[in-house]
Amino acid sequence: MLYRRSSYPEIDEIVLCKVSKIFPNSIFVDLLEYGNSGLVHISEVAPGRIRNLRDYVSEGRQIVCKVLRIDREKGHIDLSLRRVNSAQNRAKLDEIKQELKAEALVKNLAKKLQKPLPELYQQITDKVFKEYSHLYLCFKAVVDDNINLEKLGLEQNLAKELSVAVIDKFKPPKIYVRADVILQTYLPEGIEKIKATLIGIENITPHLTLSYLGAGRYRLVIEEEDYKPAEKHLEKVEELLGKFRDKLSTAVLEREKQEK
Repeated sequence: MLYRRSSYPEIDEIVLCKVSKIFPNSIFVDLLEYGNSGLVHISEVAPGRIRNLRDYVSEGRQIVCKVLRIDREKGHIDLSLRRVNSAQNRAKLDEIKQELKAEALVKNLAKKLQKPLPELYQQITDKVFKEYSHLYLCFKAVVDDNINLEKLGLEQNLAKELSVAVIDKFKPPKIYVRADVILQTYLPEGIEKIKATLIGIENITPHLTLSYLGAGRYRLVIEEEDYKPAEKHLEKVEELLGKFRDKLSTAVLEREKQEK
């Protein structure tokens, strides 16, 4: 992992550590994001009485800890393993996973540009870390069109190459929700009623398209980056279909089954 923060972590910060030594009553670890070392006392490993620390950790294993105390003069950092809950553990591991993904992207770009990895990484992070705590956060901002890498300070050609690579690697894959909408009415003004409903459905979101299949049947396709917004769009479609229905009008939404 190339990522390194300067100085010391903050009190209560959640950090990724690697077990370096195990003693009868304590564990020494390396803080992988800072390059410092710290100590986890036996009382901070797990609740209850511990007979053997090696039942809980092993040398070389990576663990997520919470910073309890820092003595900058002595260079001591006290940590806790047991005070990290499952949500904090998952969040930290996901953060590291995303940062490693960002570093892998820079590594591949270094090969393409025939530049030494440390040199290219430093060139990029010198600019990025002035605005972002992590590379992956910057890369996500690029995908969301919230930042221009050239305006951030990167050289024009590098900014262009990096942006293309980031969008290709970090842009989430699209998901598609498909359904058939079937509208039938025997009202005198039925055609206008159908048109108004179809227009209402199309106006729900730009990510929705409708196409006519024939015999009052229309194919609906929603293209999104996540199922949650897609489901919300479908709920709004159902609301419009509910308003369409009356004694002389029927509206049906037949959703296509998703492949597992």
